Amino acid sequence: MPAAKTFYVTTPIYYVNDAPHIGHAYTTVAGDVLTRWHRMRGESVWYLTGTDEHGQKVEAAAKANGVSPQQWVDTLVAEKWLPVLDTIDVVNDDFIRTTDPRHMQRVQRFMSSLHEQGWFYLGGYEGPYCVGCEEFKLADELIPGEGEHIGKQCCAVHGRPVETLNESNWFFKLSQFRERLIEHYEVNPDAIAPRSAYNEVLSFLRGDLKDLSISRSTFDWGIPLPWDPDHVVYVWFDALLNYATAIGLGDDDEPSASKFSGTWPADVHLVGKDILRFHAVIWPAMLMAAGLPLPKTVFAHGWLLVGGEKMSKSKLTGIAPSDIIDAFGSDAFRYYFLRAIAFGSDGSFSWEDMSARYTNELANGLGNLASRATAMVDRYFGGALPAAATTDAEHVLREHWGRVVTDANEAIDRLEFATALNATKEFVDALNMYLTEQEPWKVAKAGTDEAMARVATVLATVCEGLRGLAVVLHPVMPKATASLWESIGAAAALGDLAAQRIDLAGAWGVLPVGTRTTKGEPLFPRLEEHQQ
Repeated sequence: MPAAKTFYVTTPIYYVNDAPHIGHAYTTVAGDVLTRWHRMRGESVWYLTGTDEHGQKVEAAAKANGVSPQQWVDTLVAEKWLPVLDTIDVVNDDFIRTTDPRHMQRVQRFMSSLHEQGWFYLGGYEGPYCVGCEEFKLADELIPGEGEHIGKQCCAVHGRPVETLNESNWFFKLSQFRERLIEHYEVNPDAIAPRSAYNEVLSFLRGDLKDLSISRSTFDWGIPLPWDPDHVVYVWFDALLNYATAIGLGDDDEPSASKFSGTWPADVHLVGKDILRFHAVIWPAMLMAAGLPLPKTVFAHGWLLVGGEKMSKSKLTGIAPSDIIDAFGSDAFRYYFLRAIAFGSDGSFSWEDMSARYTNELANGLGNLASRATAMVDRYFGGALPAAATTDAEHVLREHWGRVVTDANEAIDRLEFATALNATKEFVDALNMYLTEQEPWKVAKAGTDEAMARVATVLATVCEGLRGLAVVLHPVMPKATASLWESIGAAAALGDLAAQRIDLAGAWGVLPVGTRTTKGEPLFPRLEEHQQ
């Protein structure tokens, strides 16, 4: 029986003209949570991220800083892009750079193959080009300039004037794929998500799809075309191929060939909505030309907004992930952005909202619940988890938890992270309410066997709920849940948290009687303590 296909998730490869901001981290954390979740279902998973290092914008940034393009990207990747993965606790399986020899060689081989098949032709291009987007623009994608740019045509994304290019370039016969792409998406409506993104792409495809310039000849920071080295591959044609070159595109040798066949096509390409058309029009057409399967889903999430504007270094709205993590911790960073913003929609970041959610949902919610429960197990039962009976109150919680696991798993499959986290938050609230209503600290004052049996049931029930929460929230908050797992004694009793099956987490009564609990440091320190 053949091995199951690896669940393959990618982020965009990020452009390295500057350091990463929280918009980049947002996408990468989403992919990390998704792949951790699938790993905890027992699936084979591959998670790719990386950097896009060619193009006119990188060459200009390097020149402005007095270094070569290669020196510029090497420094940025080593000092800014790779370290941020540790800062946000991302566990990726590979990191692709478009200056990697493996990528460049496979791109050239792919380009040669399409050239031999007649998909490219030499022609002239004259029209607008946005260096910020590294994109040839259509007339309806431009806006009138404002302020210092009045009288000029500007990029709608960057608000800056576009350049007018007049070059002899190689073109890809993109227009020939219009009907095939429309048919593919009509047959596979889940291939683009959310629905608004799907509608945008279909509307675009039903317009006038033009052939695409796939080379540049006015600068040389890129991958040379094998048959015409005076041209370099257009940066987007180069970058899009990373998803396939990283897993061995076109290699005949083992294990590369097996890696590619067992991993491709990608299950989820995570992209920002501003680069949707590249991934849902150009990229699948390239794959069709090469006779390769198309990605299963391209998911275009919304923008992170600061002061009503998209996160951007050029507009001084870019915030470094460390700025937030230094104040709140990496777990809170990961939780907040997936909990507070519906993935697929734009969302505004504010320090006030993050502080409020940190305090109410994490510190006073989950963190306080764990502290109270383990402290009372220690006080009344010497730190050994007691046996539980079941009354209607416990049955209600047990049924509630089963629904949480089902709903969260289904929500993650739809990439509705906020829905999944809302379900866990409601269960935390239910456990806190249960503890408040049952008042085990008051019941214990009676000191009778019956009273202590009731206290035992309440505390064992809360600890069992915490066990389930630790499993389901582990992909989102790996550090805090690992601490919680230790404090309720589950590490010694049940083994490694990451090895627990998240799809089976709805079972109840898993934490053994007699498990040793400990009241450790607060999972989420109060902000004034956290920021000292």
